[in-house]
Amino acid sequence: MTKEIWIFAYGSLIWRPGFDYSDRVKARLPGWSRRFWQASTDHRGVPGAPGRVVTLVDDDDGICEGVAYCLDGDIDQTLAYLDHREQGGYERRYIDIELLTEPATRVNALVYVGDETNPQFTGATQMEALVDTIRQAHGPSGSNRDYLLNLAEALEREGIEDSHAAAIAEQLSLSV
Repeated sequence: MTKEIWIFAYGSLIWRPGFDYSDRVKARLPGWSRRFWQASTDHRGVPGAPGRVVTLVDDDDGICEGVAYCLDGDIDQTLAYLDHREQGGYERRYIDIELLTEPATRVNALVYVGDETNPQFTGATQMEALVDTIRQAHGPSGSNRDYLLNLAEALEREGIEDSHAAAIAEQLSLSV
């Protein structure tokens, strides 16, 4: 397949894409919010002791900011890589995003979403239990704590405010 495709990154793809791209632009996805509502038994936890990673949830008032990567040329290998990386309950969706360029541009982008129909979706969890899970969980890709802190650093570096991720990071630092 030879064409241009945009990938919207809102979690670990922000700081560790793991694929080649021709452009990287700050972007936003209106109508969605980033939440730690996805269990991870393949990267940041294991079966029986899952970690937590972010997914997107429908939110009429929400705006999820992240980055968009432009792929062009033969992208089959990148899509196979992403399908493997996002296999834990995520599915491909094509959703319109806004590239924060001058002027702003709307494009249709590939977004991996783990919604309430997948078995890894947890929904909202009390803060104390969520922080406890993230503090303790560890999987093949490393500690869940590092995932959260890397995400918080990446969001700060990009100038992205996310009250959900920031609150969890703050509680984690207070509970150490």
